[in-house]
Amino acid sequence: MGHAGQSPPGLNRLTSDMETLPSGTHLIDLVIVVTLVEWAALVWLWRSSGRGVAPGMLNAMLLPGLCLMLAVRSVIVGAPWYWLALLLTLAGMAHLADLRRRWKD
Repeated sequence: MGHAGQSPPGLNRLTSDMETLPSGTHLIDLVIVVTLVEWAALVWLWRSSGRGVAPGMLNAMLLPGLCLMLAVRSVIVGAPWYWLALLLTLAGMAHLADLRRRWKD
């Protein structure tokens, strides 16, 4: 147990490790780009071979996550609150549309 005002053991290392992560929007931008590359590759696979996930279903699967990533990005860059609200609403609507499409009685 540390004294008052001291960080617990290991916290300094965690903080130091986190400081080496990409800062700003770099990390979320990378994830967004990887997602878009994945989407393009899967659409190409479908169109060239007929294998994989149909583009319509793929769009419904990836859109909610993409909207959530853009919402995170909007917070990081300090965008106005209505961008966050819009992106979260779109993510929810896209998720419900995908769920409705997959629902079986």
